[in-house]
Amino acid sequence: MTERKLTAAARSINLSQPAMSAAIARLRTYFRDELFTMQGRELVPTPRAEALAPAVRDALLHVQLSVISWDSFNPAQSDRRFRISLSDFMTLVFFEKVVERVAWEAPGVSFELLPRADQPHELLRRGDVDFLIFPDVFMSSAHPKAKLFDEALVCVGCPTNKKLLGNISFETYMSMGHVAAQFGREMKPSVEQWLLLEHGFNRRIELVVPGFT
Repeated sequence: MTERKLTAAARSINLSQPAMSAAIARLRTYFRDELFTMQGRELVPTPRAEALAPAVRDALLHVQLSVISWDSFNPAQSDRRFRISLSDFMTLVFFEKVVERVAWEAPGVSFELLPRADQPHELLRRGDVDFLIFPDVFMSSAHPKAKLFDEALVCVGCPTNKKLLGNISFETYMSMGHVAAQFGREMKPSVEQWLLLEHGFNRRIELVVPGFT
């Protein structure tokens, strides 16, 4: 369902391509449905497969949490690969320190860093990612969370802008044109834009970019 390619799907669960083909054939017989059809170079799920997907994901996640992950986590011995969704800003200011510490304390652990998605909490629920690193206002009460650090909001502007000499008032801030970072296909706002909208303020955005860097 995720890989959309037979070879990649087989590799992800340590099967050969013939073994994966045989497994799909058995599933097709059992469910009396094609389950996947070729469109171009991709295997596309049928409506029946799409309907089965949530229950299958939940069952696999339950097995992983209840059976496979039963042993306590030993950083020094682990070879796990963690998938983490976070912004480019968090990658720059926070994750560098994580990599340095993990390289020392858990040399076998690796990471796959993913950009902020449109439905991050659904990815976490399905087990498609292991962690979300987001501002607190974007976190869901449905999942456990921990505070990592505090960060102050600051303005970054052109040094030749005369309005930015010294301290600026909120009125001056709102009167200027802004660059806004928005994320994912749904163009989710950054935390400062979200806070302004929550309080009924709508600043003038002159440029939208896909991240902070």
